[in-house]
Amino acid sequence: MSAEAADREAATSSRPCTPPQTSWFEFVLEEALLEQHLQKPSPDPPPVQLIVQFLEQASKPSVNEQNQVQPPPDNKRNRILKLLALKVAAHLKWDLDVLEKSLSVPVLNMLLNELLCISKVPPGTKHVDVDLSSLPPTTAMAILLYNRWAIRTIVQSSFPVKQVKPGPPQLNVMNQIQQEKELTENILKVLKEQAADSILVLEGALKLNKDLYVHTIRTLDLLAMEPGMVNGETESSTAGLKISAEEIQCQVCYDLGAIYFQQGSTNAAVHEKAKEKFFRTKELIAKNGPSSLHFTIDEERLAGYCQACEVLTSSSDDASQQATPYSQIHSCMKSGKYQDLVKIFLEDNLTLSLPEQFRQSVLRELFQKAQQGNDALDEVCFKVCVCNTVCDVLQGRIIDIQFCQLFLKPSKEKIDFLLEVCSGSINLESASEELKRKMAAFLKNLCLGMEDLQFVFMISSHELFIKLLKDDERKLLIDQMRKRSPRINLCTKPVTSFYDIPASASVNIGQLEHQLILSVDPWRIRQILIELHGMTSERQFWMISNKWEVPNVYGNVILGIKDSLTRDLVYILMAKGLHCCAIKDFVHAKQLFAACLELVTEFSPKLRQVMLNEMLLLDIYTHEAGAGVSGERPPSDLISRVRGYLEMRVPDIPLRQVIAEECVAFLLNWCENEYLTMQVPLPLVQTNPYVKLGQLLAATCKELPGPKESRRTAKDLWEVVVQICSVSNQHKRGNDGRVSLIKHRESTLGIMYRSELLSFIKKLREPLVLTTILSLFVKLHNVREDIVNDIAAEHISIWPSSIPNLQSVDFEAVAITVKELVSYALTINANNHFWLIIQADIYFATNQYSAALHYYLQAGAVCSDFFNKMVPPDVYTDQVIKRMIKCCSLLNCHTQVAILCQFLREVDYKTAFKALQEQNSHDAMDSYYEYIWDVTILEYLTYLHHKRGETDKRQIAIKAIGQTELNASNPEEVLQLAAQRRKKKFLQAMAKLYF
Repeated sequence: MSAEAADREAATSSRPCTPPQTSWFEFVLEEALLEQHLQKPSPDPPPVQLIVQFLEQASKPSVNEQNQVQPPPDNKRNRILKLLALKVAAHLKWDLDVLEKSLSVPVLNMLLNELLCISKVPPGTKHVDVDLSSLPPTTAMAILLYNRWAIRTIVQSSFPVKQVKPGPPQLNVMNQIQQEKELTENILKVLKEQAADSILVLEGALKLNKDLYVHTIRTLDLLAMEPGMVNGETESSTAGLKISAEEIQCQVCYDLGAIYFQQGSTNAAVHEKAKEKFFRTKELIAKNGPSSLHFTIDEERLAGYCQACEVLTSSSDDASQQATPYSQIHSCMKSGKYQDLVKIFLEDNLTLSLPEQFRQSVLRELFQKAQQGNDALDEVCFKVCVCNTVCDVLQGRIIDIQFCQLFLKPSKEKIDFLLEVCSGSINLESASEELKRKMAAFLKNLCLGMEDLQFVFMISSHELFIKLLKDDERKLLIDQMRKRSPRINLCTKPVTSFYDIPASASVNIGQLEHQLILSVDPWRIRQILIELHGMTSERQFWMISNKWEVPNVYGNVILGIKDSLTRDLVYILMAKGLHCCAIKDFVHAKQLFAACLELVTEFSPKLRQVMLNEMLLLDIYTHEAGAGVSGERPPSDLISRVRGYLEMRVPDIPLRQVIAEECVAFLLNWCENEYLTMQVPLPLVQTNPYVKLGQLLAATCKELPGPKESRRTAKDLWEVVVQICSVSNQHKRGNDGRVSLIKHRESTLGIMYRSELLSFIKKLREPLVLTTILSLFVKLHNVREDIVNDIAAEHISIWPSSIPNLQSVDFEAVAITVKELVSYALTINANNHFWLIIQADIYFATNQYSAALHYYLQAGAVCSDFFNKMVPPDVYTDQVIKRMIKCCSLLNCHTQVAILCQFLREVDYKTAFKALQEQNSHDAMDSYYEYIWDVTILEYLTYLHHKRGETDKRQIAIKAIGQTELNASNPEEVLQLAAQRRKKKFLQAMAKLYF
């Protein structure tokens, strides 16, 4: 499914609708006043807010006579409301910077999908498959805008978000926020899945090198008129707001650079691409300026990107790059040479070239690595913190609390290093009096804060201290220290090995919250929460991170816990455990879940069962990602727990749909067909749609190796899937075709939605199960009346050949599903020749002939050791060969057509001769003659070249026909061997051409 289709479906069906119903009179009046409103110097409300109002009105669900909520109708009122929203965006000149600052991701997603719709982007087609150069300028620009926004949104989502302090908890507000968050996450998930396609679209846009146009209020009005009144103006090359080719190059290069830079965190080689795009952006800005009517680029941010790319792409032996502190620090962090890192920071205390923020970011990264279990970094953290603190002192900044925490327990080694840093950070001969006063005050205050006189004397007797403070000042300080009344030494109190912060209200709450966010140790989390609750009882600490999320079915139970400390602890342990599962950190996830299970067992049987269910899902994930990858069967205990979960009948236990889904997929992947077919309880089949689907799939797979007469379960599975892919009458396509992008077409009559079925199938890995469900969808695709090119598939004969009510099936959705399923199947096994043939047939049916040839050839190559063996006849059937012939013909490779005609069971001389008569051929022509073994075709070539007077080509044909192994008097075995050798060489040559 394309991103624009999936996102549009989610956005239009889930967004909360708060505006009141607008009367028709008010609605028409609103349209009439819009243009006057936009012409005001400072309209109130701002134009961007009008987009939200219009789209919320247009997406408001309707209620039928039976009080059932229905999707928004596709009527004139809603179409005009959407048009009004587009006009406001056109008034803002489609500036993504402005739109992104003021609109949420779901609203902007709806807006850009409406732009795609009104710009006549072909429905049901992936943008990456569309040739931008062949589209009208406004259509191409709409595709560019959507894909630019897609990758900008992905990049923006990777940045940390400052958490807004919550007010008093209100259930309806929390539900609305949660819905908005879930909708945004769903859209982001689809955008990230389609990120590679969006990047390819934008890379293709860089090759356009022509001006494009974006819709204005005037062109939108023209599009809204009756088709006969437009006179083709909006299709011309001059309609709309002109965006020059260089402007397009500049903004696309910048956006591509940002996404490449973000991807570089997992693939360092991508930083080279980011560097290339950012420096190209700088060149275009130098030529044309940083802003235009359509966009503005932040030059400071661009400069930061360029500097980061220079550091990240520098080689280890590049002396000029290593001369910069940034590249040196990056190299030290990467190679683990932390002592060299401390030396760099110490040297920079004299030059002060590194910004404060950069110094702090390096220290934070070191602290994070230390907290993950690298004890050797504790000393490095202290040394870098000391360097940063002395730098802060010299520049007159406040001393960071981290230094105070690390110095709670001073030692001789710490004091020695501190004095070394102070001495190396100031040149007493050239330093100003102000710098000397700052350093002296720092050392003096350090002595006053210490309890142990031994350490005080170490500082006061140091050469630097003696030079900075006068004799009288030093004597006064020492006398004060000696006469000072005894105080409690905090350092003598016993503390745990990992918990060095004493329970004191003076500790910064923000520092503890930061540690709480980073920690994945359950005991550490508990200790931090106890500390925080001891400082304040007004905060809800489960809300301090927007990354801590638990499903709504669990959240309602957890937030009902009365004790605030227990509530925070259970919520955070579960949220962190789920997050660790999502990032495949199964070790920490198990520790967090185990601690949460132990905690809730004491007071809540309901939450205990919830945690047992989540630990079952975790064990499934762990096995599938570990031993399951190599084909090792799961332990019998795990299989028994999966069965037990499916058969569980404990009342009032909140259940997540994904657990049942994963359990059934787990049983299918490990061929537990006997249990699913014969042993699963009947009430479970009737109440759980995934169990019913799994049972039908298992029973159908069991029958496939046996006799073909027993096909009852196949028919039952067929009927279930057909019902899922059906649409109700009120959801049919409108006459103008606009509903094609507003996917309110999910059947409510089936056992599940089509999107849920697709999600479930993508959890399957067993080849027979995938082949079965894939062949079902291929057969369903082929039964439509207007189908021109059938798609072939294994076991396709087991399914019914007709449907009673063809009009009820959403064949567009079926076609999209087939494409997604075969793409997924090939990620499981890229060498399954039957799946490769299906992929090739799909490309053939959509007129993508070069791609179709690629997959036809790949299917033959994988089952013949790259054509060194004979391709099985059930792979290269006559239908496949004929489609390869048509592909070559439409690509103007006519000599290839003639050679392929020999591959048929009966040589197609008519097609071969007609192809050879073509003089405008795009293939190698006469260099292919050595692959022809049919003497009749060679004789025709000789005659044809003689007739045209092409002596050289005639000689090549004569040489080919004169080879002794093609002599008709040879035994049949010799002739077959000659044909087979030429087939092999020809197919290998074709593979090199199309692979």
